[in-house]
Amino acid sequence: MNRTFSIIKPDATKRNITGAINKLIEDSNLKIVAQKRIQLSRDKAEGFYSVHKDKPFFNDLIEYMTSGAVIIQVLKGNNAVDQYRKIMGATNPDNAEAGTIRKEFALNIQENSVHGSDSEKNAEIEIRYFFDESEIID
Repeated sequence: MNRTFSIIKPDATKRNITGAINKLIEDSNLKIVAQKRIQLSRDKAEGFYSVHKDKPFFNDLIEYMTSGAVIIQVLKGNNAVDQYRKIMGATNPDNAEAGTIRKEFALNIQENSVHGSDSEKNAEIEIRYFFDESEIID
């Protein structure tokens, strides 16, 4: 059993579909062991996405991620990172498989409803960026 990090993005919280997304997560045998609804500050968003700071889409990404509430989560399960990436679907919803979060709920490639860690190492970094260990209830 290991952990991964998830963000339910502003497009999904604005459309009030967080429960439907959580159902897909839980139906894929992942357990939500920490969850909070927050509004990202510009500084927090820039820190989180600093790996993209030199890319042309960085400012648009920051504007989008600070445009509304997000749900941040820690998920736990067997091969949690890979399992969550599978249920999220391809970044571009046009390429995502049927039944995945992005195929079912994404509006476009940017407003694609969810973020998930891309490796176990990054999952630990991302979890620590937002959560104290005491907030994670296994």
